[in-house]
Amino acid sequence: MLHKVLKVNSNDNVIVALRDLPAGEVVDFEGEKYELPYTVYAKHKFVTQDLAIGDAVMMYGVLVGRASQPIKRGEPITTYNLKHDSEPYSTAKRQPYSWTPPDVSKWVGRTFKGYKRSDGKVGTYNYWLVIPLVFCENRNVLTLKDAFERELGYAQPDLYRDQVREFLHLYQHGQMDVIKKIEPFVGMVSPGTLSETKRPFKNVDGIKFLTHEGGCGGTRQDAHTLCSLFASYAVHPNVAGITVLSLGCQNSEEKILMDEIHKRSPHFDKPLYIFEQQQGTEAEMMSGAIKQTFLGLIKADQHEREDVPITELVIGLKCGGSDGFSGISANPVLGQVSDILVALGGKTLLAEFPELHGVEQELLNRCVTEEKAAKFEKLMRDYSGKADAVGSAFAFNPSPGNIKDGLITDAIKSAGAAKKGGSAPIQDVTNYTEISSEKGLQLVCTPGNDVEATTGKTAAGATVILFTTGLGTPTGNPICPVMKVATNSTLANKMSDVIDFDCGPVVTGEQTIQQNADALLEEIIQVASGKLTHAQRLAQDDFIPWKRGVSL
Repeated sequence: MLHKVLKVNSNDNVIVALRDLPAGEVVDFEGEKYELPYTVYAKHKFVTQDLAIGDAVMMYGVLVGRASQPIKRGEPITTYNLKHDSEPYSTAKRQPYSWTPPDVSKWVGRTFKGYKRSDGKVGTYNYWLVIPLVFCENRNVLTLKDAFERELGYAQPDLYRDQVREFLHLYQHGQMDVIKKIEPFVGMVSPGTLSETKRPFKNVDGIKFLTHEGGCGGTRQDAHTLCSLFASYAVHPNVAGITVLSLGCQNSEEKILMDEIHKRSPHFDKPLYIFEQQQGTEAEMMSGAIKQTFLGLIKADQHEREDVPITELVIGLKCGGSDGFSGISANPVLGQVSDILVALGGKTLLAEFPELHGVEQELLNRCVTEEKAAKFEKLMRDYSGKADAVGSAFAFNPSPGNIKDGLITDAIKSAGAAKKGGSAPIQDVTNYTEISSEKGLQLVCTPGNDVEATTGKTAAGATVILFTTGLGTPTGNPICPVMKVATNSTLANKMSDVIDFDCGPVVTGEQTIQQNADALLEEIIQVASGKLTHAQRLAQDDFIPWKRGVSL
């Protein structure tokens, strides 16, 4: 480890431990000596001055909390001596904002191999989508999944099924002692995917089957939101065609779905086949869906990858399982990647509104118009107001894992999370399931919940999602590749079957944020051109619609 500690911003009155610092150690930093009365574990922070009750704690240059009891110089901040606080925000307090774009000369003219669509958008993958308009059709969707994936070469190998079969065989032959001696898999053991040579449709990257628990029985708003979500997935450039199963009597009606599709794409021309179970027997519906989907796959296979500018990428910026290094390594690296793509003329999406709590004013300042700023403020206040009303304020957002690894208050977590958005101006603000035609950095209203956020970010048009994590998570998405970016090398090595990229060298000082970001952007280009992420290899197709209730 090249460095022991780090101060993120010159205005901060806390210092971050980059490794475990034992009690009694004297830290020499920027000409000051700090004697630590208690152990300060890696990712946690100690204060640079004596603080009285009510004194402000500053990190990332912003207010992140206030002392709830006296804190002595060198003592770590904890949930016992610090409570959440943040600066009030308002469009009325907006300040002028200027941005100096990074030098992007090395990236000018770079391309990736993507799928061009008739509406001018470019996909990174070519998927067929099968969706149920109501939960009653989940079983039928899963039946189709088993049939298509096994016969067309998209099914996962039976690695774990084989293990159970082996145990059963040993048990039936009285060899319990052998079972007990068999060690669990160690290291990187991935089920992987079947060889592409076994796939008849070489240009179809997969058939994705979504299930959910909605569509009827809830509020009409939930049903409409579900249709809007499916419409956004239908027009997504990674989707070549869609098969829809409907019962026929549910709130999420076929008409709502089609209306929402045409709102987003007036000249929608993708193959879309709808089958209603109440029109006849289940066998009739399923057989018809299989036939039409198979014919649709033949059409989808005619699409081929071709070189397109990297400015056609839409990059989603996400964090989950965050730790005390998230705002120091991986999130700033994503921010640098975002600034590069925005400077080139691309599009990036920053979401997770509960995790922007505490940095609202900075984001309001960065909005390019008063209208955009006002929309962001309204969405934030409406969302936080609903959370307050049910006793689950944004301030309660940090999880036990977040806190254990150094994110003591929501403002600390948010200030670090916002680093994913770099420093570019905010060109647009969109509500859940909305799709903007603007280029540049955009704010997208979603929860912080990993799967609800990636589900919503994909609906906003993301064609690659960068997902930073300090604790590890397998989260993926059915139609948008999710690249897992580790904040530290320990995690990257421990969960090598999940992590796609390591930002740990930024923590150790072996690489600068710029160097690490350049390496990450090269990897993004490879993924956008067809290199599978670990989540894709594992078929980690997570999909959870947000019902617009309180979800952090």
